[in-house]
Amino acid sequence: MDCDDTVSAEVCKEDDVGDGELLEVTVAGYPVLLVRNRTQFSALGSKCPHYGAPLCKGVLRGERLRCPWHGACFNIKTGDIEEYPALDCIPCFKVTVQDGKVFVTAKKKDLQSSHRVKDASKRCLLNPDTVLLLGGGVAALACAETLRQEGFTGRIIMATEEKHAPYDKAKLSKNMNLKAEDIYLRKPEFLNARCIELWTEKEAVSVDFQKQKVRFVDGSSQKYNQLLIATGCHSSSLKVPGADLQNVRTLHTPEDSNEISELAAGKNLVIIGASFIGMEVAAFLADKAGAISVVERKEFPFQNVLGPQVGGVAMKMLQNKGVKFYMKTELCKLEGKDGKVTEAVLASGEKLPADVVVVGIGVTPNSTFLKGTPIARDDKGAVLVDLCMQTNIPNVFAAGDVVSFPVALLNGDQSSIHHQQVAEAHGHVAALNMLRREKPLHTVPFFWTTMLGKTIRYAGCGEGYTDTVLKGSLEQEKFLIFYIRDGFVTAAASLNCDPAVSLIAEVFYSGRQISKEEAEACDLCKAPPLAAS
Repeated sequence: MDCDDTVSAEVCKEDDVGDGELLEVTVAGYPVLLVRNRTQFSALGSKCPHYGAPLCKGVLRGERLRCPWHGACFNIKTGDIEEYPALDCIPCFKVTVQDGKVFVTAKKKDLQSSHRVKDASKRCLLNPDTVLLLGGGVAALACAETLRQEGFTGRIIMATEEKHAPYDKAKLSKNMNLKAEDIYLRKPEFLNARCIELWTEKEAVSVDFQKQKVRFVDGSSQKYNQLLIATGCHSSSLKVPGADLQNVRTLHTPEDSNEISELAAGKNLVIIGASFIGMEVAAFLADKAGAISVVERKEFPFQNVLGPQVGGVAMKMLQNKGVKFYMKTELCKLEGKDGKVTEAVLASGEKLPADVVVVGIGVTPNSTFLKGTPIARDDKGAVLVDLCMQTNIPNVFAAGDVVSFPVALLNGDQSSIHHQQVAEAHGHVAALNMLRREKPLHTVPFFWTTMLGKTIRYAGCGEGYTDTVLKGSLEQEKFLIFYIRDGFVTAAASLNCDPAVSLIAEVFYSGRQISKEEAEACDLCKAPPLAAS
């Protein structure tokens, strides 16, 4: 059978599928997701294009289907993506109902793929407009792709100080022995086909907003009609004696990830900071390094974001793998021999053997090249934007980790949120507003951290929470925790409770508040009352 041949199959009886139900069926040997919304049936690709999550385990609200693992959303009528982190749509197939039987018809080649790339406009040389994107991460990528998908035919330039095409940075600390090419989100050929120019190793050093021109470190410059600043952040540097010794490393690039993994094999590894990066590095290297020590000022890992309860669970997971924690203490200095680090000296005077030191003590916005310009930044250097990702300078937008933006779950207060999904949403909205669509940001922050084969999922923004409601068991590593501020839930985290966090994200997205009392009444074993719109 030719792969372009159309196949049709009876997949079930009409009454076999209830309203709002997600059912995985088989068509010509391939899995297909069958969805019923009231009397209407839809048939779609069964796996999320992001990491392959089974969409039959997802959350359906109206015509919107949310992935159970990482929060990507798709329209069930079209398969089009409505929320990141996935970049692609899912295939959508024809459904007919005859005599109470449900049939799905599809081309075999479409059944074979779990994703569908949106159509893009072509570059027109008669269009003189240039959009310049500073940065090569997901915010710039989402902006570039959205521009083409929405009909922009001018020139698009993506200028990045890195030497790679856009890649999945979330994997750098989760799987540290991958080649850069293995985690490319889009290959150079994909960008070339859409006439998105990728300038690598091209660092911006200044912007003249009046002349609408950016100057680069190599002495070249580029004019623009519209500019996106999406330069991200860099790891904060260690400011103690010995910080300049060899084998003291930060994790920023695929090369860093591979080198740290190789250096730590069978050696004494000290991680400064129990951040997400630090904990994921510890988890990945737990059975590869000779010994791992984590040094952290707080009492628990992830304490600022996930709190002591979830942080305590993560800590125990790693302790069971032999990782040692030195909490509520600080690094005093690093000592070395022949220029290489050998010891980490704590404030208490205790000395930890250290062949390799990984620093994960926070990040700083890459915005020093904007110093002295009229663009508005906060006291940490983050670029201030509104909900349209517009800066205070006309035709200049900013997106991703480098920005501070109004967060709905913080009552519109400005904040920086360093999640992949948020950065992609920023880039998408920036593109729409470059095209004068007047589209404000409407997204729910969603992220995850993976350690030792287990994933903690988080949705919302719990900054400033004052109370928590725990459902399930921390000891059994199956729980859902709500973060409460002013009597209402502003975030939730879970382990082994999918798709609870995706459900809560959909409630947040609808604009409905979840009270503390509703959170307390939530039953993990049943459809919780939170499902109501």
